[in-house]
Amino acid sequence: MALYKRKDGEEQPFWKLGPFQIRLPFVHFRLETPELIQGFVLFSIGLAVIPLLQNYVGFSYDAALAVALIYLVTMLMGPLMGVPLVPGFITAAIPLVIIFLGNFEPGPEAVKALVALQLSVAFIFLILGITGLGKVIVKILPNSLKGGILIGAGIAAIHGEIIEGGRLANTPISLIIGTLVCFYVMFSKSFHNLYKTNKIARFVGNYGIMPAIVVSIIVGWVTKEYPAPAIEWGIVVPNFTELWSFTPFVVGFPSLSVILMAIPTALLAYIIAYGDIVVGASLFQKASEFRIDEKVHLSLSNMHTLTFIRNFIHALFAPHPGLAGPIFTAGTASVMERYKYGRKAMDSIYSGTASLIMAMLLATVLLPLVTLFQPVLPIALSLTLIITGYLCISIGIEQLQDNTERGVAGVMAIVLFAYGATYAIVIGIVLYLVIQKTSLFKKDVDQQKKESIEKIS
Repeated sequence: MALYKRKDGEEQPFWKLGPFQIRLPFVHFRLETPELIQGFVLFSIGLAVIPLLQNYVGFSYDAALAVALIYLVTMLMGPLMGVPLVPGFITAAIPLVIIFLGNFEPGPEAVKALVALQLSVAFIFLILGITGLGKVIVKILPNSLKGGILIGAGIAAIHGEIIEGGRLANTPISLIIGTLVCFYVMFSKSFHNLYKTNKIARFVGNYGIMPAIVVSIIVGWVTKEYPAPAIEWGIVVPNFTELWSFTPFVVGFPSLSVILMAIPTALLAYIIAYGDIVVGASLFQKASEFRIDEKVHLSLSNMHTLTFIRNFIHALFAPHPGLAGPIFTAGTASVMERYKYGRKAMDSIYSGTASLIMAMLLATVLLPLVTLFQPVLPIALSLTLIITGYLCISIGIEQLQDNTERGVAGVMAIVLFAYGATYAIVIGIVLYLVIQKTSLFKKDVDQQKKESIEKIS
């Protein structure tokens, strides 16, 4: 129960702090049991960042675990400060981050590079959010470049799992079975039809990627592809002292040249994140149509500002290769789906989103759960990247309307995968100007028609 109560048709009670609305558990909203239960499972996705920090940045396990804890604390800023969606990684940008970090030796140099990237992402969100230029940039970006970015990121994500010496070679049974389960539950037309009529299928489907992770873990243990966990009891004590040694205050701040190298990847990460915002806003809008009892305002400006703050905090104190993104799509979709069922099911959108994150945070400090999942973290990361790759490729292809766009996007995607963001942006722009533009100094006829239709509508 909560101290303050909402009357039907009004906003959930809050304390005003500048442009933000402060809401606290038990004061302004209750906790939701289904989201709490789900959070105790979904937390393992957050731990999947640990292998990335170990392999590409040079963190120890304890320092990486401290980063994961801090990340969940910053995620809580969203629902506690008035943004009704669940924040999370910029998942589709992770392959691009890995490509960027591949230019640096794990250790102090890679830490500086990650700090440069996260600072760049932070200030891009701040500047483009305040000025409103983010929407303009994404709107005027040609379809071929949008598609090239997404397809290139998707190729990089899947390639990293199937290359020689990758996780497919080392743990083929658990990864293949887990991927098939995940694809069936999330993308299969037959499962989609089953979801509409079968309660068990609907229950499984509402958990997104988690059933596949659970199946993969069980298969991995049965086939001995992954070692059995050595479960320990107690509470996780974050090693913030060791984490401090991986911050820019110890290893040093990045040079201007490294920051300039990071900016193209940061721009692509923003474009991908803005796509996530559009998806999240659409999910929110559809769910709100079912809930006239609660008035909720989704401020894109506040979302940009909080994303800036989160990335800035991480850059200085807990660099994170998943970056701090505005939307955790799977978590947001799950909460929105149950929100549709009315006030008895979920009192407020803020009680649902906050409960999910708070449970994830609590699970991360429970040593039995952390040690249970520790040996199988690679499989959670693999499935996350494979699903991200699938979605990036499919959504990227959807952007493309004709063979010319498909050709430009395909070449750009290959360059992005092979050489990184800087070369991909240059090649994409050059090919767009040389191949797609009907006039270098006038708007294309198709673009003029599109703008005319938009004005009429």
